[in-house]
Amino acid sequence: MSRAAVLAGVGGYVPPRVVTNDELAQRLDTSDNWIRTRTGIARRHVVDAGTTTGDLAVEAGLRALKNADADGADLVIVATTTPDRPCPATAPAVAARMGLTDVPAYDVAAVCSGFVYGLQAGSAAVTAGFAERVLVIGAESFSTILDPADRTTSVIFGDGAGAVLLRAGERGEPGAVLDVHLGSDGSMADLITVRGGGSEERSRGGQPRPEDRYFRMDGKSVFFAAVRRMAESSRTVLARTGWELADVDRLVGHQANTRILHAVADQLGLPPERAVLNIERVGNTSAASIPLALADAMTDGTLTAGDRVLLTAFGGGATWGSATLTWPDLPVG
Repeated sequence: MSRAAVLAGVGGYVPPRVVTNDELAQRLDTSDNWIRTRTGIARRHVVDAGTTTGDLAVEAGLRALKNADADGADLVIVATTTPDRPCPATAPAVAARMGLTDVPAYDVAAVCSGFVYGLQAGSAAVTAGFAERVLVIGAESFSTILDPADRTTSVIFGDGAGAVLLRAGERGEPGAVLDVHLGSDGSMADLITVRGGGSEERSRGGQPRPEDRYFRMDGKSVFFAAVRRMAESSRTVLARTGWELADVDRLVGHQANTRILHAVADQLGLPPERAVLNIERVGNTSAASIPLALADAMTDGTLTAGDRVLLTAFGGGATWGSATLTWPDLPVG
């Protein structure tokens, strides 16, 4: 058998503070029914003052290590759009706080596709023999970059982190990452963006525009692009894996919104009940959403050993990606 990265542990974490739709309706022109109908979201978790993306990442990473009964990793990858600082990367500090002070660690910035990008990098590191165990974490404190007056984004996003530990193994093992497909199109950069804070803004000189501090999204355009690219990427990775669409037991898509996930399933000809959903409880957690969904689905029994799983995501950049694996037998609780 050929060497492969094998999923050995999963962990998820959301901050304790819950914000319901009714709470948002007290300050925004919206309602619980409006939000549920358009997004499928009932509540989301948000960080308290002083809690950072790194804090969330550490907790999820430790839970993944515990689930795998492992004491460490040779490489740490953190996928995030909301790093603790513009410089340095968040991953080295996360690794150090977990006691991993002598291992390489770096961030991946692919917004909602970040976890799939990180999974590809981690899998490649294992396959190439660079590492024996890789911790891939998706973590976001998206509430820190949202315009509190913007109804279109404030109701969608939540904070949280999810992580997986990959270990060296063989392609025929349950849990092996079988294939990953990635893509991007930089001409769509303005569909999902935070304009301020980078060299583009600073090189212009003058006073920064306050509105450029916040996350902006062209929701309608993102909807159509996400459905198209996630479906195309899914078909590509399935063909490379040698699976038919009918072989897929579970579709774990980026939890962008219920309508997008159902539309992707429909495009692929998959029954909607095969789509794993936790967006109602946690909202869109960007790079954290797929590993969080995996952790929840493992805990509640939606994912069982032997399930053939398709992961897919679309994010800012624009970026997208998909991956295939067979679910391993992991401990629950």
